[in-house]
Amino acid sequence: MVKTYSMEVAGRTLKITIGKVAAQANGAAFMQYGDTTVLSTATASDKPRDGIDFFPLSVEYEEKLYSVGKIPGGFNKREGKASENAILTSRVIDRPMRPLFPKDYRNDVTLNNMVMAVDPECRPELVAMLGASVATSISDIPFDGPCASTQVGLIDGEFILNPSQKQWKESDLNLTVASTSEKVIMIEAGAKEIPEEKMIEAIYLAHDENQKIIEFIKGIVAEVGKAKHEYTSCAVPEELFEEIKKIVPPAQMEEAVFTDEKQVREENIKQIQEKLEEAFAENEEWLALIPDALYQYEKKTVRKMILKDHKRPDGRDIKQIRPLAAEVDIIPRVHGSAMFTRGQTQICNVCTLAPLSEAQKVDGLDENVGSKRYMHQYNFPAYSVGETKVSRGPGRREIGHGALAERALLAVLPSEEEFPYAIRTVSETFESNGSTSMASTCASCMSLMAAGVPIKKMVAGISCGLVTGDTDDDFVLLTDIQGLEDFFGDMDFKVTGTTEGITAIQMDIKIHGLTRPIVEGAIARCREARLFIMDTCMKPAIAAPRTEVGEFAPKIEQIQIDPSKIGDVVGQRGKTINTIIERTGVKIDITDEGAVSVCGVDKESMNQAMKMIEMIASDFEEGKLYEGTVVSIKEFGAFIEFAPGKEGMVHISKISQERINRVEDVLTLGDKVKVVCLGTDKMGRISFSIKDVK
Repeated sequence: MVKTYSMEVAGRTLKITIGKVAAQANGAAFMQYGDTTVLSTATASDKPRDGIDFFPLSVEYEEKLYSVGKIPGGFNKREGKASENAILTSRVIDRPMRPLFPKDYRNDVTLNNMVMAVDPECRPELVAMLGASVATSISDIPFDGPCASTQVGLIDGEFILNPSQKQWKESDLNLTVASTSEKVIMIEAGAKEIPEEKMIEAIYLAHDENQKIIEFIKGIVAEVGKAKHEYTSCAVPEELFEEIKKIVPPAQMEEAVFTDEKQVREENIKQIQEKLEEAFAENEEWLALIPDALYQYEKKTVRKMILKDHKRPDGRDIKQIRPLAAEVDIIPRVHGSAMFTRGQTQICNVCTLAPLSEAQKVDGLDENVGSKRYMHQYNFPAYSVGETKVSRGPGRREIGHGALAERALLAVLPSEEEFPYAIRTVSETFESNGSTSMASTCASCMSLMAAGVPIKKMVAGISCGLVTGDTDDDFVLLTDIQGLEDFFGDMDFKVTGTTEGITAIQMDIKIHGLTRPIVEGAIARCREARLFIMDTCMKPAIAAPRTEVGEFAPKIEQIQIDPSKIGDVVGQRGKTINTIIERTGVKIDITDEGAVSVCGVDKESMNQAMKMIEMIASDFEEGKLYEGTVVSIKEFGAFIEFAPGKEGMVHISKISQERINRVEDVLTLGDKVKVVCLGTDKMGRISFSIKDVK
């Protein structure tokens, strides 16, 4: 039976059709918001996957180019690997959904969201987030939902709910908030130094809007929702825990876990595991459960000590940041470099500058997509955590971390007019033990300043963790979480910003949402920490951007020409501009408005190129002196080249004060000569004279 439901969301109609398509999926929702159309499906395997200790959830966001009337490029003419936007959207959908599945569920689950049509007024990413919740909620897959998502923009000081694509690009705030019926469960934000109070106001504006959508979805579930299926629990038996505690008492586990050295802790746990495996060698069923049981025992131990005693594994106070260190210029010859260390987390960032023509070309479903001039990339090699693994390129996590640090710094970058460079920063993870993305933000900021990028303000980032008890008001916030506190805690709340406000937020949680006191407390704690990091660590290393780019960085000079002269500078099939490039070794970019950027490492060559361009773009003036090269000699005179494609003729009678019979008697090919413009002759041609030069 086909059912259609609709409601008004932020002034537009959200329509959901159930039962019309994809009937063999566990749950399917045909979503339409305005004309934006997304098919969201949820499917699950019948049985749990063997041999795993995690919930195997896959979230896909498929961008179909037919949705915006495009044919894919390349020979195959079909969509290839997921774009960066698709990967980031998949992660944003995953984060609020994952905590709402049972913790002991091991069946494979796939949430697929296929974008089939795009209305520029209604962002498809938002529709996919809602569709994933609807499809899963009405399915027979165990799920403690629904959840809902709302986006918030800020233009001219006014909040806009679910802004259009154009408004999203122009907005001072790009905020996405997901909620359950009681709490905020996911926050993702990019912002232009939004004050903390304003950010909290925006978060709870979205949260209130989410409640209306959740009630709407609950009504759909009540009518067409399937009964949730039974599943095989993969929880560790309680009796196994009791036996383990007899062999390894809680005090011994606490002693093994509580150390500030990650390697020491891992060795302690390894010895305990070997001891338990020896003890249960005769019980094959329990032997297979030892790794998961030990993980749970370690987790309970850490959480109990933090929550009850405010004791952290490395002995720090709950507000204390690990030892900090920062330095710049650690890599020779690159355009800018910096290293930031926080405890056992260490990032080296390298900045590269290039002409704007080397900006990254971006294609996608947004009609305004073209290129991006700032690129931040993040790498996470296996050695950073002491493991051996073949590198297979960046995964979704690496792309997500790179995008977060990129978003953190966008608000403070100079405009193209102020600094006409494409900028790439790369964060290499040397060592990892918690929140490398925030270390990347700090290292990137310093690397940009070391490269001479005139950023407007310094940016730092930090992550705040959480351990909760049995009630909403029983919780402990942890500043600067390390890996163990991230694994065993309930939250990873990352905030970046300047002294003035927030530039980015990313929140991951493992519980069913956060209360307002937790959100406000985490944001306040992160502000306090990032100011401390800037004052005590980053500023002593480099307090402000360098006034000039480095020795090995390309230099860029800009001149403005009449846009009508662009064709003269470029020449037929690019012949003129390519000649300038070949002669001088520079790179040249020209905008449609006539802004010309000349990029090179040699100042003399750049000046030579600019003189050529100015000559080509200028009109000859009567009485003005020019300098050029003899490129052709005829019986009646000589042709002088002033710049590629810009020539003039000196008649034989205007070469010398004395009468000459042959041009060759005075001039030779390649001679550098000065001439004066005589104006136009009877034929309308520009004429020049050598003999009248004064």
